[in-house]
Amino acid sequence: MHLHNRVRSQYNVKATARFDMLMLGTPAMFAMTAEYAGRKGIATIAAPDLRIISSSGAPLEPEIKRTTEQLFGLPLHNGYGITECSPGISGVRLDAPRTDNAVGVLLPGVEARIRSADGTPLGNGEVGELHVRGPNVMRGYYRAPELTAQAIDGEGWFNTGDLARFEGDCLYIVGRTKEMIIRSGFNVYPAEVEAVLNSHQDVVQSAVVGRPADGNEEVVAFVQMVQGSKTGAQDLLDFLKGQLAAYKRPSEIILLDAMPASSTGKILKHKLAQSLREVEKSAAFS
Repeated sequence: MHLHNRVRSQYNVKATARFDMLMLGTPAMFAMTAEYAGRKGIATIAAPDLRIISSSGAPLEPEIKRTTEQLFGLPLHNGYGITECSPGISGVRLDAPRTDNAVGVLLPGVEARIRSADGTPLGNGEVGELHVRGPNVMRGYYRAPELTAQAIDGEGWFNTGDLARFEGDCLYIVGRTKEMIIRSGFNVYPAEVEAVLNSHQDVVQSAVVGRPADGNEEVVAFVQMVQGSKTGAQDLLDFLKGQLAAYKRPSEIILLDAMPASSTGKILKHKLAQSLREVEKSAAFS
């Protein structure tokens, strides 16, 4: 308390002074907040000191962005960064909010390029692996020179492992390279399927993973519903018809009461994929 008072005195700050607040979160956190508010009948959240809300850590679906902005009465900014490229790679400018789910323009000093799996340069609007270079890129993985060499080439370009595209100078994250599902020769990006699922009024959040099936891959969706919802898996499958091509639609939808998540609210897809493998293993021995 005494230290707090000395700080006030030093900077002549009155006890009644207001401080601008910033709220950072993952899309899953904002989705859960919106679901809770809807369950409690809260149309808007009054937070007069809150000036900025921003999302990162996972692809931001348009429906989550829309409901969050309605709830807080503020634009939900979006940004992109990974641990190996701290503190970030790109972000939507605060003075130029966007209505889509772009992750904004590159931060000063950061370079980026889009490449196919075989290293072929890709043009504007084409989806490929995102490579970045700049002072924010790590020097390497600790005591793992072989892993470092796989991630960073001789010119300092780091392969983020994310699939992305540029539209002009604006960056869009499509998904993770390792999460892409190849079904009957077609690429399925889980984030695209999740975005459609999350647009359903009874869906809180969803996660799409691939499941091996006779040399092919099936699309499996895990979905968390609003409490008390009567909507079933077949209803969701019917909802997806007409919005997604047949090869993108899930072979199975599994309803969950809650998603496995990290301490930051990020959905742990590897645990969902593991649960599928465990079910298949049990069936093989039954």
